[in-house]
Amino acid sequence: MRAVLKKKPGPGAEIDDTETPVIGKDEILVSPIMMGICGTDLHLWRFNEWARGRMKKFPVVLGHELAGKVVDVGRSVRGFEVGDLVSSETHVYDGTCYQCKMGRRHLCENLEIVGVDRNGVFAEYVAIPGRNAWKNDPDLPPEIMSIQEPLGHAVHVALPADNVEDIGGRTVTVLGCGPVGLMSIAVAKALGASEVFATELNNPIRLELAERMGADTVLNVEEEGVDVVRVIRDATDGTGVDVVFEMSGSPVALRQGLEMLTPGGRISLLGIHRREVPLDVNDLIIFKGARIFGIFGRRIFETWHQTKGLLRNREFRRKISLLISKKIPISRFEEAIQLLESKGAAKVVLEPKWT
Repeated sequence: MRAVLKKKPGPGAEIDDTETPVIGKDEILVSPIMMGICGTDLHLWRFNEWARGRMKKFPVVLGHELAGKVVDVGRSVRGFEVGDLVSSETHVYDGTCYQCKMGRRHLCENLEIVGVDRNGVFAEYVAIPGRNAWKNDPDLPPEIMSIQEPLGHAVHVALPADNVEDIGGRTVTVLGCGPVGLMSIAVAKALGASEVFATELNNPIRLELAERMGADTVLNVEEEGVDVVRVIRDATDGTGVDVVFEMSGSPVALRQGLEMLTPGGRISLLGIHRREVPLDVNDLIIFKGARIFGIFGRRIFETWHQTKGLLRNREFRRKISLLISKKIPISRFEEAIQLLESKGAAKVVLEPKWT
Protein backbone atom coordinates (compact mmCIF):
# COMPACT_ATOMS: atom_id res chain seq x y z
CA MET A 1 0.00 0.00 0.00
CA ARG A 2 0.96 3.68 -0.29
CA ALA A 3 1.68 5.64 2.86
CA VAL A 4 3.37 8.77 4.21
CA LEU A 5 6.44 7.39 5.96
CA LYS A 6 8.90 8.86 8.41
CA LYS A 7 11.75 6.54 7.56
CA LYS A 8 14.56 7.98 9.67
CA PRO A 9 15.41 10.79 12.10
CA GLY A 10 15.54 14.22 10.48
CA PRO A 11 13.21 16.70 8.77
CA GLY A 12 10.61 15.61 6.24
CA ALA A 13 8.74 12.45 5.28
CA GLU A 14 8.00 10.69 2.01
CA ILE A 15 5.27 8.81 0.21
CA ASP A 16 6.34 5.26 -0.53
CA ASP A 17 5.15 1.64 -0.57
CA THR A 18 4.89 -0.31 2.66
CA GLU A 19 3.23 -3.50 3.84
CA THR A 20 -0.56 -3.51 4.18
CA PRO A 21 -1.45 -4.21 7.84
CA VAL A 22 -2.58 -7.69 8.81
CA ILE A 23 -5.06 -7.23 11.64
CA GLY A 24 -5.10 -9.19 14.86
CA LYS A 25 -8.19 -10.65 16.45
CA ASP A 26 -8.84 -7.46 18.47
CA GLU A 27 -8.36 -5.01 15.59
CA ILE A 28 -10.27 -3.57 12.66
CA LEU A 29 -8.84 -2.63 9.27
CA VAL A 30 -9.89 0.81 8.05
CA SER A 31 -9.60 2.51 4.67
CA PRO A 32 -9.30 6.29 5.27
CA ILE A 33 -11.73 8.55 3.43
CA MET A 34 -10.45 11.79 4.99
CA MET A 35 -7.45 12.63 7.19
CA GLY A 36 -6.61 15.77 9.15
CA ILE A 37 -3.14 17.24 9.59
CA CYS A 38 -2.36 18.02 13.22
CA GLY A 39 0.26 20.19 14.91
CA THR A 40 1.92 16.95 16.02
CA ASP A 41 2.43 16.04 12.36
CA LEU A 42 4.17 19.38 11.84
CA HIS A 43 6.48 18.70 14.80
CA LEU A 44 7.36 15.29 13.38
CA TRP A 45 7.87 16.75 9.91
CA ARG A 46 10.27 19.38 11.27
CA PHE A 47 11.80 16.83 13.63
CA ASN A 48 12.17 19.53 16.27
CA GLU A 49 13.40 19.11 19.82
CA TRP A 50 10.13 17.54 20.98
CA ALA A 51 10.09 15.06 18.09
CA ARG A 52 13.74 14.12 18.63
CA GLY A 53 12.98 13.24 22.22
CA ARG A 54 9.67 11.51 21.49
CA MET A 55 10.07 9.37 18.36
CA LYS A 56 11.60 5.95 19.05
CA LYS A 57 10.38 3.92 16.08
CA PHE A 58 11.42 4.15 12.41
CA PRO A 59 9.97 3.79 9.91
CA VAL A 60 6.49 4.84 11.00
CA VAL A 61 3.39 5.87 9.06
CA LEU A 62 2.41 9.39 10.13
CA GLY A 63 -1.03 10.81 10.91
CA HIS A 64 -3.76 10.20 13.45
CA GLU A 65 -6.83 12.29 12.55
CA LEU A 66 -9.15 9.90 10.74
CA ALA A 67 -12.45 9.32 9.03
CA GLY A 68 -12.55 5.90 7.43
CA LYS A 69 -14.56 2.89 6.35
CA VAL A 70 -14.18 -0.50 8.00
CA VAL A 71 -13.00 -3.13 5.49
CA ASP A 72 -12.21 -6.02 7.85
CA VAL A 73 -13.01 -6.94 11.46
CA GLY A 74 -10.99 -9.15 13.82
CA ARG A 75 -12.83 -12.18 15.17
CA SER A 76 -12.90 -10.88 18.77
CA VAL A 77 -14.16 -7.39 17.93
CA ARG A 78 -17.78 -6.63 18.78
CA GLY A 79 -19.94 -3.69 17.73
CA PHE A 80 -18.34 -3.04 14.32
CA GLU A 81 -18.90 -4.48 10.87
CA VAL A 82 -17.60 -3.96 7.36
CA GLY A 83 -18.86 -0.68 5.93
CA ASP A 84 -19.10 1.21 9.22
CA LEU A 85 -17.76 4.76 9.17
CA VAL A 86 -15.30 5.24 12.03
CA SER A 87 -12.80 7.58 13.63
CA SER A 88 -10.11 6.64 16.10
CA GLU A 89 -9.21 7.51 19.67
CA THR A 90 -5.50 7.97 19.12
CA HIS A 91 -4.35 7.16 22.67
CA VAL A 92 -3.97 3.39 22.51
CA TYR A 93 -4.27 2.11 26.07
CA ASP A 94 -3.61 -1.35 27.52
CA GLY A 95 -6.58 -1.47 29.91
CA THR A 96 -4.53 -3.25 32.60
CA CYS A 97 -2.41 -0.57 34.32
CA TYR A 98 -3.31 1.42 37.44
CA GLN A 99 -4.39 4.50 35.46
CA CYS A 100 -6.66 2.49 33.16
CA LYS A 101 -8.26 0.69 36.09
CA MET A 102 -8.89 4.04 37.79
CA GLY A 103 -10.78 5.26 34.72
CA ARG A 104 -7.95 7.41 33.34
CA ARG A 105 -7.30 5.47 30.16
CA HIS A 106 -6.01 8.55 28.32
CA LEU A 107 -3.14 8.57 30.85
CA CYS A 108 -2.28 4.87 30.44
CA GLU A 109 1.18 4.03 31.80
CA ASN A 110 1.92 2.07 28.60
CA LEU A 111 0.33 4.55 26.22
CA GLU A 112 1.01 4.40 22.48
CA ILE A 113 0.00 7.27 20.23
CA VAL A 114 -1.16 6.54 16.69
CA GLY A 115 1.18 8.03 14.10
CA VAL A 116 4.01 8.42 16.64
CA ASP A 117 4.57 5.13 18.48
CA ARG A 118 2.65 2.94 16.02
CA ASN A 119 1.68 3.24 12.38
CA GLY A 120 -0.78 6.02 11.64
CA VAL A 121 -3.55 6.90 9.24
CA PHE A 122 -1.77 8.60 6.31
CA ALA A 123 -2.02 5.38 4.34
CA GLU A 124 -4.38 3.37 2.18
CA TYR A 125 -5.16 1.16 5.19
CA VAL A 126 -4.66 1.38 8.94
CA ALA A 127 -5.16 -1.21 11.71
CA ILE A 128 -6.96 0.12 14.79
CA PRO A 129 -7.66 -1.70 18.06
CA GLY A 130 -11.39 -2.31 18.21
CA ARG A 131 -11.49 -0.73 21.68
CA ASN A 132 -10.17 2.53 20.20
CA ALA A 133 -12.62 2.79 17.32
CA TRP A 134 -15.49 5.28 17.36
CA LYS A 135 -18.53 4.64 15.17
CA ASN A 136 -19.69 7.79 13.38
CA ASP A 137 -23.12 9.01 12.49
CA PRO A 138 -23.23 8.46 8.69
CA ASP A 139 -24.87 11.88 8.27
CA LEU A 140 -21.77 13.63 9.65
CA PRO A 141 -19.60 15.08 6.84
CA PRO A 142 -16.33 13.11 6.45
CA GLU A 143 -14.22 16.22 6.98
CA ILE A 144 -15.87 16.76 10.38
CA MET A 145 -15.50 13.07 11.24
CA SER A 146 -11.78 13.38 10.60
CA ILE A 147 -11.21 16.26 13.04
CA GLN A 148 -13.19 14.96 16.03
CA GLU A 149 -9.91 13.98 17.70
CA PRO A 150 -8.60 17.58 17.94
CA LEU A 151 -12.13 18.82 18.62
CA GLY A 152 -12.07 16.42 21.56
CA HIS A 153 -9.03 18.29 22.89
CA ALA A 154 -11.10 21.48 22.92
CA VAL A 155 -14.02 19.75 24.63
CA HIS A 156 -11.69 18.22 27.25
CA VAL A 157 -10.23 21.68 27.94
CA ALA A 158 -13.73 23.01 28.55
CA LEU A 159 -15.03 19.94 30.43
CA PRO A 160 -11.95 18.48 32.17
CA ALA A 161 -13.71 16.36 34.78
CA ASP A 162 -17.12 15.28 35.99
CA ASN A 163 -19.18 18.01 37.64
CA VAL A 164 -17.00 20.87 36.40
CA GLU A 165 -19.80 23.18 35.27
CA ASP A 166 -18.25 26.63 35.45
CA ILE A 167 -18.77 27.98 31.91
CA GLY A 168 -22.52 28.63 31.57
CA GLY A 169 -23.12 32.34 32.20
CA ARG A 170 -19.41 32.94 32.97
CA THR A 171 -16.51 34.73 31.26
CA VAL A 172 -13.80 32.77 29.42
CA THR A 173 -10.45 33.69 27.89
CA VAL A 174 -8.81 31.57 25.18
CA LEU A 175 -5.07 32.21 24.93
CA GLY A 176 -3.85 31.10 21.51
CA CYS A 177 -6.03 30.62 18.43
CA GLY A 178 -4.48 27.65 16.68
CA PRO A 179 -7.01 25.09 15.41
CA VAL A 180 -7.79 23.66 18.86
CA GLY A 181 -7.91 27.12 20.43
CA LEU A 182 -10.41 28.20 17.77
CA MET A 183 -12.47 25.08 18.39
CA SER A 184 -12.47 25.86 22.11
CA ILE A 185 -14.03 29.27 21.44
CA ALA A 186 -16.95 27.57 19.67
CA VAL A 187 -17.19 25.01 22.51
CA ALA A 188 -17.27 27.72 25.20
CA LYS A 189 -20.03 29.61 23.40
CA ALA A 190 -22.02 26.42 22.84
CA LEU A 191 -21.77 25.69 26.59
CA GLY A 192 -23.24 29.09 27.39
CA ALA A 193 -20.27 31.35 28.17
CA SER A 194 -21.53 34.90 28.62
CA GLU A 195 -18.42 36.47 27.11
CA VAL A 196 -15.37 34.98 25.40
CA PHE A 197 -12.07 36.82 24.99
CA ALA A 198 -9.45 35.46 22.59
CA THR A 199 -5.80 36.36 22.07
CA GLU A 200 -3.52 35.56 19.15
CA LEU A 201 -0.32 36.75 17.53
CA ASN A 202 -0.50 38.75 14.32
CA ASN A 203 -2.14 36.04 12.19
CA PRO A 204 -5.01 37.51 10.11
CA ILE A 205 -6.59 34.13 9.31
CA ARG A 206 -6.75 33.07 12.95
CA LEU A 207 -7.89 36.49 14.18
CA GLU A 208 -10.79 36.49 11.71
CA LEU A 209 -11.73 32.90 12.54
CA ALA A 210 -11.75 33.69 16.26
CA GLU A 211 -14.52 36.19 15.60
CA ARG A 212 -16.38 33.71 13.41
CA MET A 213 -16.16 31.08 16.16
CA GLY A 214 -18.01 33.52 18.41
CA ALA A 215 -15.37 35.37 20.41
CA ASP A 216 -16.79 38.63 21.71
CA THR A 217 -13.38 40.33 21.96
CA VAL A 218 -10.33 39.34 19.89
CA LEU A 219 -6.96 40.82 20.84
CA ASN A 220 -3.89 40.85 18.61
CA VAL A 221 -1.16 40.65 21.25
CA GLU A 222 1.46 41.98 18.82
CA GLU A 223 -0.32 45.30 18.38
CA GLU A 224 1.63 48.09 19.98
CA GLY A 225 0.36 49.12 23.37
CA VAL A 226 -2.01 46.17 23.93
CA ASP A 227 -1.96 45.17 27.60
CA VAL A 228 -3.98 41.96 27.45
CA VAL A 229 -4.42 41.57 31.20
CA ARG A 230 -5.49 45.18 31.71
CA VAL A 231 -7.96 45.10 28.79
CA ILE A 232 -9.62 41.92 30.02
CA ARG A 233 -9.70 42.92 33.68
CA ASP A 234 -11.24 46.29 32.71
CA ALA A 235 -13.84 44.49 30.59
CA THR A 236 -14.82 42.35 33.58
CA ASP A 237 -15.17 45.30 36.00
CA GLY A 238 -11.80 44.49 37.53
CA THR A 239 -12.74 40.99 38.72
CA GLY A 240 -10.95 39.00 36.01
CA VAL A 241 -12.31 36.07 34.01
CA ASP A 242 -13.87 32.97 35.53
CA VAL A 243 -12.16 30.45 33.23
CA VAL A 244 -8.95 30.49 31.18
CA PHE A 245 -7.98 28.08 28.39
CA GLU A 246 -4.20 28.24 27.84
CA MET A 247 -3.73 26.81 24.36
CA SER A 248 -0.50 28.41 23.16
CA GLY A 249 2.36 26.93 25.18
CA SER A 250 3.71 30.46 25.63
CA PRO A 251 5.23 31.26 29.06
CA VAL A 252 4.04 34.87 28.67
CA ALA A 253 0.49 33.74 27.91
CA LEU A 254 0.47 31.35 30.88
CA ARG A 255 1.48 34.13 33.24
CA GLN A 256 -1.08 36.48 31.70
CA GLY A 257 -3.77 33.84 32.06
CA LEU A 258 -3.09 33.44 35.77
CA GLU A 259 -2.96 37.22 36.25
CA MET A 260 -6.34 37.77 34.59
CA LEU A 261 -8.01 34.80 36.35
CA THR A 262 -10.47 35.76 39.06
CA PRO A 263 -9.73 34.37 42.57
CA GLY A 264 -11.22 30.89 42.77
CA GLY A 265 -11.29 30.64 38.98
CA ARG A 266 -10.22 27.73 36.81
CA ILE A 267 -7.47 27.43 34.20
CA SER A 268 -7.07 24.51 31.79
CA LEU A 269 -3.58 24.02 30.34
CA LEU A 270 -3.23 22.38 26.92
CA GLY A 271 -0.33 24.28 25.31
CA ILE A 272 3.00 22.43 25.48
CA HIS A 273 6.00 24.39 26.76
CA ARG A 274 9.51 23.95 25.41
CA ARG A 275 11.16 24.42 28.79
CA GLU A 276 10.45 25.04 32.48
CA VAL A 277 8.37 28.14 33.21
CA PRO A 278 9.14 30.39 36.21
CA LEU A 279 5.97 31.57 37.97
CA ASP A 280 5.01 33.44 41.13
CA VAL A 281 3.23 30.41 42.57
CA ASN A 282 2.28 32.18 45.80
CA ASP A 283 0.38 35.13 44.30
CA LEU A 284 -0.82 33.60 41.04
CA ILE A 285 -1.94 30.19 42.31
CA ILE A 286 -1.97 29.60 46.07
CA PHE A 287 -3.28 32.92 47.40
CA LYS A 288 -5.65 33.15 44.44
CA GLY A 289 -7.12 29.69 45.08
CA ALA A 290 -6.74 28.88 41.39
CA ARG A 291 -8.00 25.53 40.14
CA ILE A 292 -5.65 24.07 37.53
CA PHE A 293 -6.28 21.21 35.10
CA GLY A 294 -3.59 19.71 32.89
CA ILE A 295 -5.17 18.48 29.66
CA PHE A 296 -3.77 15.52 27.73
CA GLY A 297 -5.81 13.82 25.06
CA ARG A 298 -9.47 13.12 25.66
CA ARG A 299 -11.28 11.30 28.45
CA ILE A 300 -12.05 7.92 26.87
CA PHE A 301 -14.88 7.90 25.88
CA GLU A 302 -16.62 10.57 27.96
CA THR A 303 -15.17 13.36 25.82
CA TRP A 304 -16.21 11.62 22.60
CA HIS A 305 -19.82 11.45 23.76
CA GLN A 306 -19.73 15.12 24.78
CA THR A 307 -18.30 16.01 21.36
CA LYS A 308 -21.02 13.98 19.64
CA GLY A 309 -23.65 15.89 21.58
CA LEU A 310 -22.21 19.27 20.58
CA LEU A 311 -22.02 18.23 16.91
CA ARG A 312 -25.76 17.57 16.90
CA ASN A 313 -26.15 21.36 17.07
CA ARG A 314 -26.20 22.60 13.47
CA GLU A 315 -24.77 26.03 14.33
CA PHE A 316 -21.87 24.48 16.24
CA ARG A 317 -21.19 22.07 13.38
CA ARG A 318 -21.27 24.97 10.90
CA LYS A 319 -18.68 26.87 12.95
CA ILE A 320 -16.34 23.88 13.14
CA SER A 321 -16.58 23.37 9.37
CA LEU A 322 -15.32 26.94 8.85
CA LEU A 323 -11.95 25.92 10.29
CA ILE A 324 -11.19 23.61 7.36
CA SER A 325 -9.35 25.90 4.98
CA LYS A 326 -8.57 23.34 2.28
CA LYS A 327 -8.96 19.75 1.15
CA ILE A 328 -5.79 18.55 -0.55
CA PRO A 329 -5.00 15.17 -2.17
CA ILE A 330 -2.56 13.20 -0.04
CA SER A 331 -0.29 12.94 -3.09
CA ARG A 332 0.41 16.65 -2.41
CA PHE A 333 1.18 16.06 1.26
CA GLU A 334 4.29 18.24 1.26
CA GLU A 335 2.32 21.12 -0.24
CA ALA A 336 -0.23 20.79 2.56
CA ILE A 337 2.52 20.86 5.18
CA GLN A 338 4.09 23.96 3.63
CA LEU A 339 0.71 25.70 3.56
CA LEU A 340 0.30 25.14 7.29
CA GLU A 341 3.92 26.05 8.04
CA SER A 342 3.43 29.38 6.26
CA LYS A 343 0.25 30.00 8.29
CA GLY A 344 -1.71 30.18 5.05
CA ALA A 345 -4.45 27.92 6.43
CA ALA A 346 -6.06 27.13 9.77
CA LYS A 347 -6.81 23.44 9.17
CA VAL A 348 -6.11 21.19 6.20
CA VAL A 349 -7.63 17.78 5.55
CA LEU A 350 -6.25 15.22 3.13
CA GLU A 351 -8.22 13.23 0.58
CA PRO A 352 -7.01 9.65 -0.17
CA LYS A 353 -5.93 10.44 -3.73
CA TRP A 354 -2.49 8.92 -4.17
CA THR A 355 -1.85 9.81 -7.83
